[in-house]
Amino acid sequence: MPILTPVITEEQLSTRIKEIGREIRADFGDEPVWLVGILKGSYHFLSDLSRNVEGDVFIDFMRVSSYGHGRESSGAVQILKDMDNSAENQNIIIVEDIVDSGLTLTYLRKFFEVRHPKCVKVATLLDKPDARIHPVKVDYIGFQIPNDFVVGYGLDDAERYRNLPYVAKIIQ
Repeated sequence: MPILTPVITEEQLSTRIKEIGREIRADFGDEPVWLVGILKGSYHFLSDLSRNVEGDVFIDFMRVSSYGHGRESSGAVQILKDMDNSAENQNIIIVEDIVDSGLTLTYLRKFFEVRHPKCVKVATLLDKPDARIHPVKVDYIGFQIPNDFVVGYGLDDAERYRNLPYVAKIIQ
């Protein structure tokens, strides 16, 4: 049975997400923003973030896969579910649970470019710069973490542990 060691507490998550919400509103003023959650892992972060960005906030989702059911990227990105709304002339914030290799974000930035948004920014709960293979710009970062496999707060291990209210490292 794996041992879970908490690395980011509920309180730390709450505090940082409130700060990110204020940063987003400061950057966009009174303009509306679209938070586009990348399913499934971003749903906790997106939910809490959306409640902490004042003003007009719209929500949409995409489902993108580069992992399948494993712990390592397959190297190929697939769009499993597209946005339901148009991105044209909108302020889009891609909301990710974690940025590691940068593969998915590189793909998504190109994907959005052809849709002519007003701007595209990225908010991620967790950033693993040591795992980066593709250079990507991340505009809003919750926490930088080492290149460890983590679960909780939406992140999973073969669909397990998403429901944890904190982020934990798995110790085998």
